Amino acid sequence: MRVMVVGGGAREHALAWKLSRSRRISALYVAPGNAGTAPIAHNLDIHAENVRSLAEAAREKRVDLTVVGPEGPLALGIVDLFRSQDMPVMGPTQAAARVESSKAFARRLMQKKGIPCAQGSVFSSYTEARKQLEQLPAPVVVKADGLAAGKGVIVAQSREEALGALSDIMEKRSFGAAGDTVILEECLSGREVSLLAFTDGKTVIPMVPACDHKRVFDGDRGPNTGGMGSYSPPRFFDSAMTQQVKRTILEPLVQGLAEEGITYTGVLYAGLMVTAEGPKVLEFNVRFGDPETQAMLPRLETDLLEVFWAIVEGRLDSTVVKWSPDACVGVVMASGGYPGSYKKGYPVAGLETLDSDILVFHAGTRLNEADQVVTDGGRVLTVTALGCTMAEAREKVYSNLSRIAFPGCHYRKDIALTEVS
Repeated sequence: MRVMVVGGGAREHALAWKLSRSRRISALYVAPGNAGTAPIAHNLDIHAENVRSLAEAAREKRVDLTVVGPEGPLALGIVDLFRSQDMPVMGPTQAAARVESSKAFARRLMQKKGIPCAQGSVFSSYTEARKQLEQLPAPVVVKADGLAAGKGVIVAQSREEALGALSDIMEKRSFGAAGDTVILEECLSGREVSLLAFTDGKTVIPMVPACDHKRVFDGDRGPNTGGMGSYSPPRFFDSAMTQQVKRTILEPLVQGLAEEGITYTGVLYAGLMVTAEGPKVLEFNVRFGDPETQAMLPRLETDLLEVFWAIVEGRLDSTVVKWSPDACVGVVMASGGYPGSYKKGYPVAGLETLDSDILVFHAGTRLNEADQVVTDGGRVLTVTALGCTMAEAREKVYSNLSRIAFPGCHYRKDIALTEVS
């Protein structure tokens, strides 16, 4: 089969890497890809949100299946476009993708189906939202309704901070139209975990749970990022809890969409808080997570292409998905200044010195004129290792990280530390 992966980050490198291991793959393309995908696939110089050019490329390359990585093209309707041209594609439709692209839409569905989540309200008026906010106790969560590159959720520790966030979103329009509507929610306490699932709209198969580290500095300090590392599995989230989330959250959401005439196919990602009352939804995403994917896919023993094809053909109920019992840890190496401003184009040294069982998933990289790997983004690499225990996986990762260097690089030293301490 000829397969195309849409996207250019470490998540897409991980997807391409896993797909490349399938015996059924005859040609693999990544659009636009990065320096890491170049050795295992054909990179196509097409932006992930240029959906019409992607459709043209899929036709020209005779692609049998397209796998969409980021949320942007899904929200733009890439699945609808491909299906209208009878081209198989893995991902939810534009209507289904509203579960991520509109937090207000997701909240309405959760309330309708009784899915456990934070208490909150939706506002399209700044005046009304401010009036409500002045009555809420801190901390409080302020969310922009639409897509905001992972930065549209502010956990305000004081009323003043919450009012400032509300003004930034609705008055100053920090996130543009994504902030036309806001959601004000109670701040849940507990431990965060990501539980993703495969679904063909009828059957839901949970993946292994994973945890990511969002803050830029050790000890969960500093501003939020796209994710500074991840690990799987967390010891506080067992198989019984996975089945509970499947029964009370994942399946009801898929059913709720079906009741509205929307068949959800692809990957459904539930960001959860494990509270004293049990798991509650923080947010839904409609695709693989980044950096969780880099810590999950190395544990997958089933051919990923077979799973995707079962989803497309609507026969996930006859598919068995197997996972390794090993632990996996992935640590993000970032550019100096990230998540603020940073420079690009620095050579990345030491990649050839790593142990043979270390996986390096590229995010913000490209090949320069001399075919050198150079930095090209905020998050540059995710260095990943498997181990019989979490301690072994951590030791492998950190002993190899020190061999990689580029000017200004930084990374957290405490990824998965709570699992071994």
